[in-house]
Amino acid sequence: MATIGERNPEHEQFWELAEPHLAGGRLIEGTMMGHQCLRTAATNGFVATVIRASGNVVVKLPKTRVTELIEQGVGLAFAPAGKVFREWVELPAIDEATWETLLTESNAFVDGVS
Repeated sequence: MATIGERNPEHEQFWELAEPHLAGGRLIEGTMMGHQCLRTAATNGFVATVIRASGNVVVKLPKTRVTELIEQGVGLAFAPAGKVFREWVELPAIDEATWETLLTESNAFVDGVS
C-alpha cells in the first residue's frame, strides 16, 4: 500500500493512461489532499486524481459537463465529506477512450482554454 503522496500500485491503470500526457509535457505529477494527482504543466492547476479507498478517478471539468456525465450515468457527484464539488466528477469505471477525452477536456478547462 502506498503512503500519502506516493503512487498507489493498485491504481496503475490511471498512471498508464496518464503516461502519454506526462511524457508529452502537458501534465505533471503533484499532490492534492494527500493524493497523487495530475496537474497542468502550464498553470499547475489540478486536473485528476484517484481516490485511494475506491480506486475511482476524479476529474475537474466545467459544471455543465459534470452534470451531463452524471445524467448519462457515466459519473457520480464528487462529494467528499458530504460537500459536492460542482466542477469535479467521480468516475467509477474508466476506459481508455473516455479517459483520453476527459483528460484532454480537463487540461483545456483548467488552463482556461475552454
